[in-house]
Amino acid sequence: MLNYIWAFLLLTGMCAAALLGNVSGDGGIVAAILSKSKAAVMDIALPLAGLMIFWLGVMRVMEKAGLLELAARALSPIMRRLFPDVPRDHPAMSAMIMNLAANMLGLGNSATPLGLKAMTHLQELNPHKHTASNAMVTFLAMNTAAFTLVPMTAINYLNAAGVKGAHQIIVPTILATACTVVTAVVTAKLYGKLPMFAIQPDDSVESTAAADQTAPVSEKITPKRRFWLIALFVIFGSCAVLEFMPATARESVLKATGLSQVVEKAKQKAAPVAKATPSPAAAEAPQIEPAWKRFMNGGSGLAIPIVLVITLGVGMAKGVKVYEEFVEGAKEGFAVATRIMPFLVAMLAALAVFNSSGMLLLLEYMLRPVLGFIGFPVELLPMALMRPLTGSGSLGVLNDILLRPESSELLKYTAAIMYGSTETTFYVLAVYFGSVGIRRIRHALAAGLTADVVGMGMAVIIGRMLFS
Repeated sequence: MLNYIWAFLLLTGMCAAALLGNVSGDGGIVAAILSKSKAAVMDIALPLAGLMIFWLGVMRVMEKAGLLELAARALSPIMRRLFPDVPRDHPAMSAMIMNLAANMLGLGNSATPLGLKAMTHLQELNPHKHTASNAMVTFLAMNTAAFTLVPMTAINYLNAAGVKGAHQIIVPTILATACTVVTAVVTAKLYGKLPMFAIQPDDSVESTAAADQTAPVSEKITPKRRFWLIALFVIFGSCAVLEFMPATARESVLKATGLSQVVEKAKQKAAPVAKATPSPAAAEAPQIEPAWKRFMNGGSGLAIPIVLVITLGVGMAKGVKVYEEFVEGAKEGFAVATRIMPFLVAMLAALAVFNSSGMLLLLEYMLRPVLGFIGFPVELLPMALMRPLTGSGSLGVLNDILLRPESSELLKYTAAIMYGSTETTFYVLAVYFGSVGIRRIRHALAAGLTADVVGMGMAVIIGRMLFS
């Protein structure tokens, strides 16, 4: 299916560009192809390589410490129903749990390496090496559903645009994404039973990849190590709680312990030239943020440090050689990033042609009467069309809606909910399937786009119910 979609985007885009005069020039399709091809490697693949190297190293340590097995066992009843073809103790199960948890916490690109690792493990179980398995499709559908507990990106942009009560989109976004996830799972199961999406018998290939069967370190935690582990958690927890409190609380603690003077002296010695008269703006007392914003920002900021503290603490307590295991796991990261480069270039170049040619503009014009008839705000049509295609493009549309003077509060809230409850489906499919060489994606795109449509519809309905 991707062959037809990719060719459709390129061919219709080039025809529209030739018709509308958008072939050459700074805004033409040629410049767009070159720009997006460069961005796919330099701005996406290479930065993703660093994230891959880091997170795969962390996952290796977590695996050796037995934390992944513990997480898989805790969520086994739910995951077994969603993925009946995946053995309970297989590394794919724990990798999928980590990816879905990272998406729920709104960690953004940090969730991608975990998802790619899960796809690698799922490919080990896949007897049809060029065709997506049912487990792969279900996992990708859940990723494109983008279930998020805290849509911090949308909240931040609402705040930046001066929209009051930005935190009010949290519950609506959770409700919308809950409907999106249910739709994604149900459609992935139903579409998989259709003959048009069946696995072709002649594509069967014997599995040659073997899962990493190295067992986690089974060394028990001694009483002495348990004491130091608890002490580590208590110290970190005592310091981390300051993230949820006003800035004045941290200053009071630093002054009471004398650490503020130590920090000031250290800064003066490190940069003596910077010792200047503070500006009036700097001398003003820091503004106290609302409690909800401190909680959301603190939780988002502490998510990764908490994972690292638990992973390293438990690993050291169990005798895991944390540095050596991290390096072993990280070696795979750059190879994965290299494998996805051709798929990224192909998809982003096609999307760039379709967008810059004027074809997307024509599609918006043709769909406006239909959307007006069903009650879908036509002002949100650019967001609905752009969101499955590109993250940066949909973010630009969101900013345009938020900063437009004539946009109503209802429209701004609805656009933010829509952004937080959907995902860049084409990008996710290209990166995840490309990392394991899947050519036939079966019903993954259909399930993902169906979930996107439901998510957008629920964003409009919930937005009207709560903010109209």
